[in-house]
Amino acid sequence: MKQTSVSRALCARGAVRAKNVAVSFSSHRRAALGAGAAGLALALAAPAIAAEDQVNNEIVVTATKREQTLQQVPVAVTVTTADVINRAKIRDIKDLTSVVPSLRVSEHQSSAQTDFLIRGFGNGANNAGIEPSVGVFIDGVYRSRSAAQIADFPDVKRVEVLRGPQSTLFGKNASAGVVSISTMEPQFKPGGSAEVSYGNYNALVVKGMYTTPLSDTVAVSVAGGYNRRDGFVHDGGTGGTTNNRNRWFARGQLLWVPENGPRVRIIADYSQINETCCAVANLLSSSSTAAIQAVGGKVNAPGNPFGDVYNNFPSTNRIRDYGFSAQIDHEIGGVKLTSITAYRHNTNYNNQDSDFTSADLLGQNSANVRINTFTQELRATAKLGEKVNLLLGAYYFNEKINQTGALLYGSQMRSYADLLIRGASGNTLNVNSLEGTFGTLQGNPAKYTGQFFKQGNGLSEAYHLANEAISIFGQMDWKIAPRVTLTGGLNYTNDKKRYSTGVVSSDVFSGIDLNAMRTAATNAGIAQTIGGLLSVPGGFASPAQIAGFAGANPAAYNAVVTGVSNQTAQLLALRALQFMPPFLNVPNAVEPGRTNDGNLSFTARIAYEANRHLNFYASIGTGFKASSINLSRDSRPALSDAAAIAASGLATTNLRYGGRFARPEKSTVYEAGMKANWSVATLNFAAFYQTIKDFQSNIFTGIGFDLLNADKESVYGFEFEGSVRPTPELTLGAAVTYLVPKYDRFTNSSFGNISGATPAGIAPISTTMSATWDKPIGGEQHLILRGNWHYESPVQNQDGMPGFISKNPLTGAVISYQPGLDAARPFKRTVSEIDASATWQLSKKFELSLWGRNLTDNRYISVIFDSPAQSGSISGYVNTPRTFGVAALAKF
Repeated sequence: MKQTSVSRALCARGAVRAKNVAVSFSSHRRAALGAGAAGLALALAAPAIAAEDQVNNEIVVTATKREQTLQQVPVAVTVTTADVINRAKIRDIKDLTSVVPSLRVSEHQSSAQTDFLIRGFGNGANNAGIEPSVGVFIDGVYRSRSAAQIADFPDVKRVEVLRGPQSTLFGKNASAGVVSISTMEPQFKPGGSAEVSYGNYNALVVKGMYTTPLSDTVAVSVAGGYNRRDGFVHDGGTGGTTNNRNRWFARGQLLWVPENGPRVRIIADYSQINETCCAVANLLSSSSTAAIQAVGGKVNAPGNPFGDVYNNFPSTNRIRDYGFSAQIDHEIGGVKLTSITAYRHNTNYNNQDSDFTSADLLGQNSANVRINTFTQELRATAKLGEKVNLLLGAYYFNEKINQTGALLYGSQMRSYADLLIRGASGNTLNVNSLEGTFGTLQGNPAKYTGQFFKQGNGLSEAYHLANEAISIFGQMDWKIAPRVTLTGGLNYTNDKKRYSTGVVSSDVFSGIDLNAMRTAATNAGIAQTIGGLLSVPGGFASPAQIAGFAGANPAAYNAVVTGVSNQTAQLLALRALQFMPPFLNVPNAVEPGRTNDGNLSFTARIAYEANRHLNFYASIGTGFKASSINLSRDSRPALSDAAAIAASGLATTNLRYGGRFARPEKSTVYEAGMKANWSVATLNFAAFYQTIKDFQSNIFTGIGFDLLNADKESVYGFEFEGSVRPTPELTLGAAVTYLVPKYDRFTNSSFGNISGATPAGIAPISTTMSATWDKPIGGEQHLILRGNWHYESPVQNQDGMPGFISKNPLTGAVISYQPGLDAARPFKRTVSEIDASATWQLSKKFELSLWGRNLTDNRYISVIFDSPAQSGSISGYVNTPRTFGVAALAKF
């Protein structure tokens, strides 16, 4: 739960209130069910500040109801302060990766989709039913989906990244870690700031905040900003650009601190995003690419993924997010009580040209998602004597998701499919002949005329998810000796979900049983061939005539059967074109559409303060993430339900089995660390071994998601953060993360049994080196130079490509790897980015800056996937190129 902190305003009025001291540190509790935590939460969440920012670790935090420095807090946490955010020109949350090497933040399918990984663990997707493994909090309020997590940094005070499972204090969906953002609360002294920045790609960022007292007990603040940038990728199909920025936000706060009574902080915020995102490049072409070109479509050359991309309409991303929260802190008889009540509403509409070509193959891939979330947290902290600090709390989470959408064929899909069918059949079949043949086999030659791959046909979708959860949690710090503290904590969480789907397929070709059609065509072909040999009137031999021919001419009969079967086998090759088969909706007689998960998480830790410069700790902790629901067109029944579905008569034509939902994931971490603080240097080190059982693996397929459980995934490694100040003007920092990940057991992945393999996307080495030189140049003027280099060693982008693997539709077993699978292996990601800024601080109230991010223009593909409707092709998302600009900041 959230660490209550936040400037407790040591209040009494006057001078003290003017300072409105923020010595307390507000961590933020992870919603979903939760586990609230506040004062004690600090013990788990207190930071290890970004390397160059605080050489002596003298940040004061409130851990277990007592003030502690960062040096004293025994946990692996990195804090990025407002000063670092300003100097590094971090524009939104995904830029944090450049200063926190254990954190990876990336944006993929849309502006609403941001993934967070800590120590290689985490997931997320443009799929509202899949909850993240890394919890994100803003001012103590959990943001349950990434569309609600994206925010520029207006009046941010601090960003904390808690590494490893945090479920004891932060509840469900903190199985990999927590990202907590704290904004400035209102002050009792008038003041504010305004910043304007302009850069390449016509980038304009304007933001500001103002705070003032309304009385001796009430203060307010307002903050807002606008972020605009042209797209950095040219779209050769539409003539425009993609990956632009167009977003704005506003936030208002009220702080009431009566002399005797509860302390109240109320926050309301509103934001909008309306952007074209995200650029997808062709990485591997196939025969499908030739068919696209034959109908007049274009894709980029695979050897130039960072040039033009091609779409026939621009993708739409419209997001609206708003909410409010009220935090009340009150002390009664030595017990500090905290209540945090919050409501959030998020609407996300996106429509994408998901064939990623200038041909009109998929004319619409839209989703309209509406999310309403209510949370309530209560907690109490108390100090029992001089040795014990206690926290108790409860957390309630209620969320409703409603989603509608469609995936429809475009105007050129029929022509494109005709070319693929001709190629697969050796030009003996085409769309028209297939329609006639299948119609004839069913006794109605005109039944399918003009229906295969018809424009406007496809899937219409509707999904609903209701999630209710409650957590009860507690933690105690016990000082068993002058330098030794034991910490123990428990969290019980119960999470219930109800979900339903309303998906209808109008894709006629995908609704045909090709196995049955092949059998009928084979029988008809045998009858016609033998009828011709026997000169049967009407051309078709009867069963009796066929039997007589087989008995009299066995060799000839076998030759006829083999020849006809070889021809009709071409029909089975057309399965790849059955993109949108009939859907088995839920709930049904076999699948109730409900989950009910309960879990007890714990933390145990011992901390030893060797001296005022050196602390050690060792801990074990567990994490929990509740079941996730696949709210996408790939939401298919589990294979284990196949027999029951068949017995109930629910099996639809071409019913596929896969991931309707994923079981809960449970993580465990064993960690030991040290924190050292000398007058000119700091050193923080943590070594760990972390496992996640039933890790919720989520693979993006281009138009859907494979949601499966990995039986067990593990990682061991270490993290180092250090800083040194060789002179009063120069601060050097270094942070290194070393990881050795492994799929200990993953027998039913999208690519078969990959047990023992190294998970993709987790760089073995991530590091950030930084330097800040603050040179006084007379009076209040300073020249401040800052630079950092962020590096991630080469790593495979994807565990495999589902489109290159043939599976038995009934058992799910891998039959074969189709040619071309190995071609996907070279797509690796290497990150090596340099960011820098030069600031002329004319006074404490005004400064001018030059800044640049990714100055070496390091380009890479962040995610790869099977190209939709293009068997054998691979596509991927590109990263952001070099950006630079100027900025002016004024404080008043």
